[in-house]
Amino acid sequence: MSEIKEKFPSESLGSRKRILITGAAGFLGSHLCDRFVKEDYHVIGMDNLITGDIANIEHLFKLENFEFYNHDVSKFVHIPGKLDYILHFASPASPIDYLKIPIQTLKVGSLGTHNLLGLARNKNARMLIASTSEVYGDPNVNPQPEEYWGNVNPVGPRGVYDEAKRFQEAITMAYHTFHGVETRIVRIFNTYGPRMRLNDGRVLPAFIGQALRGEDLTVFGDGSQTRSFCYVDDLIEGIYRLLMSDYAQPVNIGNPDEITIKQFCEEIIKLTGTTQKIVYKELPQDDPKQRRPDISKAKELLGWEPKIGRAEGLKITYEYFKSLSSEALEKIEHKDFTTFNR
Repeated sequence: MSEIKEKFPSESLGSRKRILITGAAGFLGSHLCDRFVKEDYHVIGMDNLITGDIANIEHLFKLENFEFYNHDVSKFVHIPGKLDYILHFASPASPIDYLKIPIQTLKVGSLGTHNLLGLARNKNARMLIASTSEVYGDPNVNPQPEEYWGNVNPVGPRGVYDEAKRFQEAITMAYHTFHGVETRIVRIFNTYGPRMRLNDGRVLPAFIGQALRGEDLTVFGDGSQTRSFCYVDDLIEGIYRLLMSDYAQPVNIGNPDEITIKQFCEEIIKLTGTTQKIVYKELPQDDPKQRRPDISKAKELLGWEPKIGRAEGLKITYEYFKSLSSEALEKIEHKDFTTFNR
């Protein structure tokens, strides 16, 4: 880490609004850093790099309106000077990660959120938390509206992530109602795009990674489970609009175009031109059978809906993965792709 030069704010910060983005070196966090730098904010990125990759944000280090703190938000968080906004995106977000580091997953959702809400209160800053469609668990309702309370197993293999996010929503709303902190809650559905990790256990990078390495593509169950995939640029736009809105209740942001895992696998085979076959394995415990957002609120309140179709987004994402070195692909073990159809 010696090559990373952390910068700290000077006393004269100018007129730029200042935003803290946690999980800044992650997939979504890095795209959010790009967006707010582009909007001429002073962006403070924070990440302990337990799952993030500094390469995702190193292009920003040369900019005077970007700084980076290598810090774990589960510990006390101090930011000098004024702060206008906080985006809390620090959390393991894939099955591979939260099964390997379950305690850290719970701590960043609970202690980390508590620390940042305290910071938001102290700085009089508006805070948006990244929740997830996983709060709905294995849903009995499809599509899932924000009013649906979910069907979650708190002690199952996914419980450390699902319950961390459900607690995160609860404490955020408590700070909003009891302390008057301005808060926003985004429930993120399956998102994809450049900077995803090939070894994070989620369905899209798993399929593409297997195709690029010439391996058979693994589908769990019979492939009838459904997912809906939102391209990252669309998601970032939705998050931006929610942050700037005056709505404090949870809002689904995702693409309602639903597809089965088997159909999606076939799309990846066609996209990549692989000749490998589909192999089926036992469905993991608590794997959601359906996942599709009801985005009525996002349409009504934010004027938002996804613009980028799956064919276009997948082509961009595939080109990104193809650009990775062959050495990087070879280092990723096959077992990393056999966890969940998330």
